[in-house]
Formats: sequence, C-alpha cells, structure tokens
Amino acid sequence: MTNINFNSTNMKKSFIALTLLAGILTGCSESNEITKVIDPANPIVLRSALQKRVSQDNDFAFGLLNNTIATSGEKNIFISPLSVSLALGMLRNGAVGDTKSDIDAALQLTGMSDSDINEYYKVLQTTLPGIDPLTKLSLANSIWYKNNFQVKSDFLTINSSNFNAYIKQIDFSASWAKDTINNWCAKKTNNLIKTIVDEVPSGAVMYLVNAVYFKGAWSDKFDKKLTTESTFTNASGSTVKVNMMSKTDTVPYGENDKAQYISLPYGNKAFEMVVVLPKDNYSVYDLASSFTSSVWNSVLSDMSKREVYIYIPRFKNEAKYTLNNELISMGMKLPFTDAANLTGIADAQLMVSKVVHKTYVDVNEDGTEAAAVTSIEVFATAVPEIPVFRADRPFLYAIRERSTGVILFIGILGNPEKY
Repeated sequence: MTNINFNSTNMKKSFIALTLLAGILTGCSESNEITKVIDPANPIVLRSALQKRVSQDNDFAFGLLNNTIATSGEKNIFISPLSVSLALGMLRNGAVGDTKSDIDAALQLTGMSDSDINEYYKVLQTTLPGIDPLTKLSLANSIWYKNNFQVKSDFLTINSSNFNAYIKQIDFSASWAKDTINNWCAKKTNNLIKTIVDEVPSGAVMYLVNAVYFKGAWSDKFDKKLTTESTFTNASGSTVKVNMMSKTDTVPYGENDKAQYISLPYGNKAFEMVVVLPKDNYSVYDLASSFTSSVWNSVLSDMSKREVYIYIPRFKNEAKYTLNNELISMGMKLPFTDAANLTGIADAQLMVSKVVHKTYVDVNEDGTEAAAVTSIEVFATAVPEIPVFRADRPFLYAIRERSTGVILFIGILGNPEKY
C-alpha cells in the first residue's frame, strides 16, 4: 500500500490549487452571468380590428405633443399620451351623442365600435406591464365620486371591467378628500408624482384618474466613468453645461435629410427610447409638427443596426399641464361646456372642468424612470347656488309653533330705528 504523507507543504499546495480552481469556476460563473443572453420579448398580437387603434393613438400622441408645444410656452415638453388616452377612454364611456364625437375627434378615433375600443384599452393594460420582466411598468385607473352623487352603475361596471378602475365614493367636502386621491397617485407612481388635485371645488362631483409608472434599465448601460461635462446649445441658441453620457453601441440607426434617429432598448428590448436629432438647418419643434403615425412608422422601418458613437445628456424633468386648450384645439369642445352630454355617467347636468396632466422623467446611465398622472375633473353645472339673505329692506316676520303651525306673533318691519 502506498503511503501518502499529508505534511504541511502538501497541504499548502493543495489549498492553493483548490483556491485557484474555485476562483476559475467563480470567474466563469460571473462571466456567464454577465454575458447571459436575454431572451427577446414575445410580441403582443392584436387582432385586426384593434391594430388600427395603435396608429390612431400615435396620431393622438403627436397631435397632443404639438398642441402642448404651441400652448405651454415651455422649451422642455414631456407628456404621456397613453395616460391621457386612458383617462379620456374612461370619460368616453359616460359621453353621449356629439359629446362622445368630440372626444373621438381629439383621440383620432374612427371606425371602431365601443366594445372594440374598450377591448383595446383592456388588452394594453393586461399585456404591456408583463411583456418585459426586466422592466417595471404599471398602469392604474381610478374613479372618485362625491358622497350622495348618483352615478349610473353601468358606467362604473364598464370602467371596472375594461380599465380595472378602482372606484371609491368619498366626502369631497372633507379636508382629507384631496389627500386620499393624491396618496393613491403617489403610491401608483413610486412617489414621483405626489399631488394631482390641489383642491376640491364645491362643484366637483367626480375625478377620473390614470397613473403610469415606468422604470427600465438600458439593455446596454452607459459607463458612468465615461460621462463628462459638455456644452449643450439650447432652443434659444445659447450654450449651457450638461453631463454628457457616451458609449459605442450597435443599435438601430437611421438618417435622412432632416434628422438622425437611433433606438436605445431597455431590458429584453420590448421597450425602447427612440431619439430624434434634427440636422442643423431644422428646428426640433418644426420636425415634431411634421410627424404623423405613418411618417413615424416609415422612419422606424428605415432604421437598421449599425455601430454608433452615442452621446446623450443625462437629464431630469418634471412638468404640469392643464390640457383644456390643447384638447379643445384637437376637437374636444363640447365636454368643456355646459352643453356637454355626460348622461352616461349620471342624470345630472355635467361638464369637464379641467384635465390636469403631470409628468416626471429621469434619464441616466442606468436607464429611465418616468411617471405620469392624468386627472379629469367633472363638474355638476346645475349645482344649487348658495343663497344670500340680506334683510336690508322692509320684511314680514312671524313667530309660530311648529307642530301645529299656529302663529303666535306676526309683523312687518318697515322703518326700524337703530337699537
């Protein structure tokens, strides 16, 4: 039998060998983890009756963008057309006749039945959040209405079943009413948007609210060490300092006489950021006005993968818009007047008093975090006015017993003396 001598020297050598082997195995494991290929997303398949709604929704997106540019006066614009579309979709279920037609005009909505429209919104809300497990997307809807305000059950049912709307009746006169709605918004947007209702006016009877939250990591992140201070020529022509992210990557890229286009994917590439950079002789605002759904689709179809040196500033933006004028310009006129027909919601005379839209976006080396909330405030136009009783002229007065109705005293004060 061969004797094996486990002396201290052999033990040390064995330990070193095992340590090196473990390091190699660990390195391989880490390397495999880093280079692990992410399975691409399975596409969402819409039946033909719903596919055309995507083009209509994208036309709405560009229309809302350009009307917001025209009316806001801001140089930084960030909106969520999906959030506004979902909120208006809920309102639409309570609109009747020309009022519904006006909402359809703003939404660029034609040639679809009510059931197909509601199915389209339902499909988006049930499929989009789960298409990329590496990206967080949540879509939430809610309907808040005033105590003792009689809302039609069909309106609540159709928005609950198709929009998964959270429905709550609360006391609008209570000081905590706005806090309840705002807390819901904060929860649904990861605390990025904490307020959407500043106060609840006496005439308000309902709020239809949508919240969207998105957080996605770039499929290929930017190296923070390569981010450097650089200059950015703003819309007025002056230069400002920015932190410019940079990387070399193979991405979908396109170019024409007006602009350059790149696509930066997130996670499993179900979601992407398309960046449009105008050529020197074009304004970004003029370029935005040229886009329609068909033009947009044409640009995207002309893109092909190639290696690109990419430079994009790291940025963060918050915005608030009251979209009444924008939506009126897009054809949604009647809902904002006392001629609105929202009898699908309730038998009371109702109108939309305002549509408030708040957004947040943070684009950095790791990815993008964004949120939006849209609130549609519905007023009762026939709210009883608070009477004013000013006894500054002759009046009659009486003292009576209530249960019998017998009058004990009665008189007229026609010429009082100072008392």
